[in-house]
Amino acid sequence: MATLLDSLKQYTTVVADTGDMKSMEKFKPTDATTNPTLITAAAGMPEYSYIVDDVLKEAKEKAGANSDDKAVAAAAFKTLAVAFGRKILDIVPGRVSTEVDARLSFDKEKTLEQAHAIIKQYEDVGVSRERILIKIASTWEGIKAAEELEKEGIHCNLTLLFGMHQAVACAEAKVTLISPFVGRILDWYKKDTGKDYQGADDPGVQSVTTIYNYYKKFGYKTQVMGASFRNISEIKELAGCDLLTIAPKLLEELNGEQGTLERKLDPSKAANLDIERISMDKETFEKMHAEDRMAHDKLKEGIEGFSKALEELEQLLEKRIKEVAEPAHA
Repeated sequence: MATLLDSLKQYTTVVADTGDMKSMEKFKPTDATTNPTLITAAAGMPEYSYIVDDVLKEAKEKAGANSDDKAVAAAAFKTLAVAFGRKILDIVPGRVSTEVDARLSFDKEKTLEQAHAIIKQYEDVGVSRERILIKIASTWEGIKAAEELEKEGIHCNLTLLFGMHQAVACAEAKVTLISPFVGRILDWYKKDTGKDYQGADDPGVQSVTTIYNYYKKFGYKTQVMGASFRNISEIKELAGCDLLTIAPKLLEELNGEQGTLERKLDPSKAANLDIERISMDKETFEKMHAEDRMAHDKLKEGIEGFSKALEELEQLLEKRIKEVAEPAHA
């Protein structure tokens, strides 16, 4: 009998939400997505130290013998996520998401600059841009940067997405993919109301369902990839979503349970729903964002969290430079 994971794959593209390549080899996802927290965690694992060390050695060589460790760490930091991405693409048949520095989330021009640099690193080693998704936070500036990148054939994954205003702006910008954060929405509501939520009552599930139905009703090409799950119940409720990015622990649960999942999200059902179209511009976006306490809080918290992870990664790299640069003495 098929597992729940097998059943899910009939309706939905399964994406690995991890930097751990061993789990990708085990669960055989189509795509993989990483973020600063996941890359920082993977960079600290002994089995991936060779990737970090290779990046550091190359950065040290390019910077020259007299360069200081901080400058070398900064250079290595800019290439590490791509180094992991290249290894991941040897495992998954589809695409990998590589994230722009979260500290640039409100700077459109610097986001564009770093996105171009990421694509160039991949293309310089023969990886087609068709296999890369540039991951950008769903601020107004990030969405506008993604709109320009998409026109250049650079595909984007808009992350840290919590509100309908973000989803509509992304669809109108013709971005390839959005990643609404199911579990983080649930976390906010549990803390705010003191209630627990199950199944279809989960506010994160409801948010993704609403976005999915809106996109399908109005024929938007932007795909919806539910992310940040707290339990497999959320995943079951979103069977049929275009893509779901799932952490190894929950992939293990889905793979360990036999059965058939009912398709909950379906374009044919969405087509018959009575949904009002939202007209989006910067003023509307900012007004809706200010009025949506959950989206406002979680976007701010997410950018701060990813920025902190990046700072930790820079410190880890700086600490490792001396170990890599100095040969061991017999």
